[in-house]
Amino acid sequence: MSDQRNEIVYDKDFLKDVRKLPEESQSKLAELIEILEEDVFDSRLHTKPLSAPLQGMFSFRITRDYRVGFKFLSTHTIKLLAVDNRDKIYKRLRRRA
Repeated sequence: MSDQRNEIVYDKDFLKDVRKLPEESQSKLAELIEILEEDVFDSRLHTKPLSAPLQGMFSFRITRDYRVGFKFLSTHTIKLLAVDNRDKIYKRLRRRA
């Protein structure tokens, strides 16, 4: 990975979602965003590219139950779109695709 840090942009839906997370998950998310700024594919994030119809989007894991959906706006700019339970996040992202 390059020495350039990633810029993180927050969607308004993402910010609303964060407030609904349990406090422990909010703290963990803050730590993971710091890792994301350094290396989006760090193994601690469990980043994965999503398949059609969500092609071009990615997700990373906060806990076993929560995922963050995001996309690249440019090489080093990441937009965090939503955070939700793993059973719901992909349906929500599909509505945005």
